[in-house]
Amino acid sequence: MKYLSEKNTVIVIGGGIAGKLAARVLSDHFKKVIILERDAEPQGPLPRKGVPQGAHLHALLHAGEHGLESLFPGITNRFYDSGAIKINSTRDLAWFHHGVWKLQYDGGYSTTLQTRPHLEWHIDQYIKEIPNIAYYYNHSVKSYHYDKQANKVTGVTASSPEADSITLDANLVVDASGSGSFTGAWLEKLGLALPTEKATIGLTYVSKFFQLPENPKRNWSIKLIYPEPPLGEIGATLSRVEGNRYIATIFGYQNAINEKKAGVDKEAFLELAKKLPKPDIYTELSKGKPLSKTSIFRVPQISWRRFEKVKELPEGLLMVGDTICRIDPVFGQGMSVAVLEALELHRLLKKDIPLNRLAYMFHKKTVKIIAPVWTMVLSEDLRYSGIQAKKPFGLSAQQWFTKQIFLLSSEDRNVYDSFIKVMNLVQPATILMKPGILKKVIVRGFFRRK
Repeated sequence: MKYLSEKNTVIVIGGGIAGKLAARVLSDHFKKVIILERDAEPQGPLPRKGVPQGAHLHALLHAGEHGLESLFPGITNRFYDSGAIKINSTRDLAWFHHGVWKLQYDGGYSTTLQTRPHLEWHIDQYIKEIPNIAYYYNHSVKSYHYDKQANKVTGVTASSPEADSITLDANLVVDASGSGSFTGAWLEKLGLALPTEKATIGLTYVSKFFQLPENPKRNWSIKLIYPEPPLGEIGATLSRVEGNRYIATIFGYQNAINEKKAGVDKEAFLELAKKLPKPDIYTELSKGKPLSKTSIFRVPQISWRRFEKVKELPEGLLMVGDTICRIDPVFGQGMSVAVLEALELHRLLKKDIPLNRLAYMFHKKTVKIIAPVWTMVLSEDLRYSGIQAKKPFGLSAQQWFTKQIFLLSSEDRNVYDSFIKVMNLVQPATILMKPGILKKVIVRGFFRRK
């Protein structure tokens, strides 16, 4: 493959999902890609210290699964060969949402159930087969190299167990270090304002692995029980995963979960499950055997850093994944958004855009990916009066409309099918505005009671 002279080396900060995806795409266009990962090299599909959310339930939506397969051909079969569960997306999903159970039917879609460490491990193994990608484990980035006169990032300074200060030069630096990234503070020191949208949600996750007894009446592989805002604040998911296990994740908004109590033992976990709006998950877990300790993860706020609005953003610096936007993880869209960003970066690189324009154009493109997801998530979070955020225009109307869609999903297959496509990021929300669906929404909203 022929490379331009300016495309020799790229450094990716962070070896999480977004960093791996970026490295895969960049490997087609740069001679060398270096992933700087602060954790030690994983010895198997196990949770990592640097990914505390890894012990909790994760999911790839349809857009994410399809995109991942296109970037890593054959990886889906690798998942299944090592124990991941393939389910029918609608038939094998039992979902209690806004006070109703959604329909269960064969919609012809499939979803993969697996733990995040299992997913990451297989991506890692695939990446290690790509000769021009190098992992530098146990490396923490301390600062950027910055050419003030050229307004350009030219590399990083990192540390490792062997050296306190390592200088690494690069033609491009990609920040995939996540919501805790130092880039925002670094830009402020340069006098550059980084507009940021935030919402304080007070979300807490508690998760535990269980072995459940066989039950021939169990007609689902994953069960979701969502709280009904504004009064209900606690929900949960119980899902099959690899290793003949189930993972139970209970979440609570507005600091509704007492972390210290929830993490004590099985009984404390079950007491929390008792607070769910339906007893189904509690009943299952009460008969199960715990296989792990309780893991706890907090998301005090979500944020969208608007890098595309930064005036004179230094060249040679590009952000991806949670570094740009951390979305409410309850909706399960974060990893899929990272996949879509990687595909967009791939499209731009194939156009052979000069490096001094690449980051600007990429950050502009990410707005189209993130904006509809952010708006949808925020409108749902703002059903709770205690959540602090700037209210989007037309919030009440949007909340009313989406609630009718949720309720219709319990009785109308066509409406639910359209909603599934939107939720899985394979179709825009505008498909829910088709005349046939609009008519059903109006009839349900104005002429029928819940």
